[in-house]
Amino acid sequence: MLFNMVKPARAVMNSVFFALVVAALAGCSFKPEQQIWEISGPIFGTRYHISVVMEDDQVRLQQLAGGIEQALDGVDAAMSTWREDSELSRFNALPDQSDWTALSAPLYTVLLEAEAVSALTDGAFDVTIGPVVNLWGFGPDSRPDKVPDEATLARILNRTGHEKIELRDQPPGIRTSEAQYLDLSAIAKGFGVDEVARYLAAEGISGYLVEIGGEVSVGGRKPDGSAWRLAIETPGDAAEQVNRIVALGGVVDGDSAVDSTRNHRALATSGDYRNYYEFNGQRYSHTLDPQTGKPITHNLASVTVIAENCMRADALATGFTVMGFEDAMALAVRQNIPAYFIVRGETGFETHYTPAFSSFITQ
Repeated sequence: MLFNMVKPARAVMNSVFFALVVAALAGCSFKPEQQIWEISGPIFGTRYHISVVMEDDQVRLQQLAGGIEQALDGVDAAMSTWREDSELSRFNALPDQSDWTALSAPLYTVLLEAEAVSALTDGAFDVTIGPVVNLWGFGPDSRPDKVPDEATLARILNRTGHEKIELRDQPPGIRTSEAQYLDLSAIAKGFGVDEVARYLAAEGISGYLVEIGGEVSVGGRKPDGSAWRLAIETPGDAAEQVNRIVALGGVVDGDSAVDSTRNHRALATSGDYRNYYEFNGQRYSHTLDPQTGKPITHNLASVTVIAENCMRADALATGFTVMGFEDAMALAVRQNIPAYFIVRGETGFETHYTPAFSSFITQ
């Protein structure tokens, strides 16, 4: 895996536009001994962009880059469906999964969280949907030359269901009542972000921002003591536009965050406008409803969720996208989840957010 070492960011950090962008920083003056350094490289079919707050120490920076690469390689080796040798792919290839199969601690952690989010969203988030994802051409298999017919879709969908998974904690293991093909693409990337964040914190990094394909985790502060600011993108295929800026350390008053206790937060965005294809004039989103096996068609364009870890934010954002605005908003309010919704209205995009999200908004 290749990575790029970039010069330290001074007055302005480069914006990263995916489902989310890192907002431009204006008028910051950093202490000479602490600077923002950037590390980037490819992973999970996208790229990671990591900012760390530290002194000018190139040897230390190279060591951190190697540790980040190792952490991400470990996640890829455990959870990728694009690698035949991954732990997950080996499990998916088992013709009989009725006996207990041992799981590594990371894979067990992700599957346990996936089950929790599946229960919370009443099945709107479901990692057993993998065969249907492949059927529609959004997985490792090649894109089909036609959309699935109803009979084939019903047959494959009938085999899925998160309730068919059973997990064991000691020792970590899994078995299923019917052989499954699990797809962790809507949660593993968030876990990868968390793994890098944990590594940096363990290495004593005082402030960091970890971003992989639009999923973000931040810790600490920028060198001037202000919060990390992130911009939520307005959905669309044209030039990126900022819809809302948030500070994951809490609402910012000048250059200081009001709530300094919020030392670590994660954010993930899910939308139906980036990954899709068109067939015979019909647009098909990569976000599939586990109940119908078909791409979502409602008016919810984008969901952003803030949580204490990116794994949960990633899964919740996907589950909320499947549920649609009304149901997802109601659930997020009941559960006090910070969530931000961008909905297609009759005259353009409309934005809505939960009370728990309001404290993170800067503009």
